[in-house]
Amino acid sequence: MSTSKKKYRNNPRKFPSGTSLLTYLLLFCFVGSLSAQPSPKKVPVTRILFVLDCSLSMSKKWEKSTNMDVSKRILLHTVDSLSRLNNVEVALRMYGHQSSLSPSRNCKDTRLEVPFIKGNLPLLRKKIKEAQPRGTTPIAYTLEQSAADFPTCIDCRNIIILITDGIEECDGDPCAVSAALNSKGISLRPFVIGVGLDENFRKTFECVGKFFDATNEQSFSDAMGVIISQALNSTTMQVNLLDAYGKPTESNVNMTFYDAHTGAVRYNYVHAINHRGNPDTLQVEATSNYDLVVHTLPPVEKKNIELTPGKHNIVAVDAPQGTLLFKSNNSDYKNLKFIVRKSGSKETFWVMDADKPEKFITGKYDLEILTMPRTYVNDVDVSQSKTTTVQIPGPGIANIFSKTPGAAQLFVNEKNKLNLVYNFNETFTRENLILQPGSYVLVFKPKSAKESIYTITREFRIDPGASVQVQLF
Repeated sequence: MSTSKKKYRNNPRKFPSGTSLLTYLLLFCFVGSLSAQPSPKKVPVTRILFVLDCSLSMSKKWEKSTNMDVSKRILLHTVDSLSRLNNVEVALRMYGHQSSLSPSRNCKDTRLEVPFIKGNLPLLRKKIKEAQPRGTTPIAYTLEQSAADFPTCIDCRNIIILITDGIEECDGDPCAVSAALNSKGISLRPFVIGVGLDENFRKTFECVGKFFDATNEQSFSDAMGVIISQALNSTTMQVNLLDAYGKPTESNVNMTFYDAHTGAVRYNYVHAINHRGNPDTLQVEATSNYDLVVHTLPPVEKKNIELTPGKHNIVAVDAPQGTLLFKSNNSDYKNLKFIVRKSGSKETFWVMDADKPEKFITGKYDLEILTMPRTYVNDVDVSQSKTTTVQIPGPGIANIFSKTPGAAQLFVNEKNKLNLVYNFNETFTRENLILQPGSYVLVFKPKSAKESIYTITREFRIDPGASVQVQLF
């Protein structure tokens, strides 16, 4: 694309020069659904929808011409250049061109004039030449309608370039439009190019775009060339998941790329090491900044990643991992689970199965093992590429019998303090409990008893692998 970009700058018939700029561009990029597995051998079709502002303000003088005439000249040259490229399709939508401002604004004045069809260059040129400024500026409504201008395509890159010299005049909200389109799986990206724009205007588009300062018509042409180059050139990314030694050896974990402005999910890729032993290359759009979440345990993040369009970008993320394994060593503990927290934290971020190894980011963790009573193991150290094994004493079994149902609670006696372990159902007459080693107190009152004096207390001890009988009558 560097050759095409050079043509834009050096051929006077392609992009005219000037001395000042009174107009600006809003360039909005829809990035549609892409294949989950990018194919480096297949070049996707790039579809560019130009949206031309034909509102009355486009008739303002600009240098020796008008905003409309300059925009039409640049658009004609751009369309001519794109028509020579393979895998590029172009269409045209206009707004503000069907209704005048009198007697009232028509805030639905927008129409697809030239759809994405083969051989549409003559019609494109004709419609652009005929365009005359008449009406108002319904930017948000136009963008909403533009989403339907792209026919269904599995492997297409969909771009919208809006050329305008005025801000929204129909109470629309481009940020809200962006959010609505994102909810449908379409990502909206603007590039704002202009001069003399006040801070309020810039803030209006902060949620959805970048600002390019242009001071004359040549800057206008250059900016268009840059954006077209970004649209056509392939941008790639390599994510290096670094281990504790700063080497990109970590892999096989999902990575979610979010739009840094809107928060919408743009891509999900499972990290891979290719056959050359390097992190795999990902094909992405450079029209957004990204927030990256690597779904390790716990997850690691990298915010506001800015890519260089048309280049191979390398992003490094610290993700050193080791393995944690809890061994139950007892068949009585079936489906035993334990809670994992960062050391010193009360927040649970993972629940793990016994005898199933899991990778964690290196560091210290507190474990709460769901035995009865709970077992706590703190400051467990997980180190790079090593397996940390946690074991606890094996349990015993308490076989508890009662001749009559009643209210019962089981306590563990820890340093002369009774801590509740288990509440029995009031209909129970027999229960087998798997308990950790320790001293226990069972307190029971028959259901038929109406006075507390009939409370029965039984004390017993559990040893690893042992079984005890506890009879209430």
